[in-house]
Amino acid sequence: MEKVEHIGIAVRSLASSIPLFERLLHSPCYKQESVDSEQVTTAFFDVGDTKIELLESSGPEGVISRFIDKKGEGVHHIAFRVADIRQEMERLRKEGFELLSSEPKRGADNKWVCFLHPRDTSGVLIELCQEIVIPEGS
Repeated sequence: MEKVEHIGIAVRSLASSIPLFERLLHSPCYKQESVDSEQVTTAFFDVGDTKIELLESSGPEGVISRFIDKKGEGVHHIAFRVADIRQEMERLRKEGFELLSSEPKRGADNKWVCFLHPRDTSGVLIELCQEIVIPEGS
């Protein structure tokens, strides 16, 4: 794992949370994006070498909606940048960690992502993420 890439925060409303975090971080939201497969809309902020990702559910059955119903708004996950997500997934599998998917998924902010089950990580949802690189000429 190379570094903390971002911290994901579950919010009820991006409309009210984006201005709040812009004031708090003294930094503009630089990107909003929907990830339909996860029923989530995201908003990103740069904070030094790390990002903050706000997560709003785009449907009542989405994972963020269920998270907020159970735990309320707050820190949802910590994401670590990795050089080779498949290699890191295999290493962690061999170390006994349960992965929540067998293959990386396309996530927000042009990343391949995979999550580790929080019961194996002291209750913290951990995300692995790797930049999606499109070969030149494609």
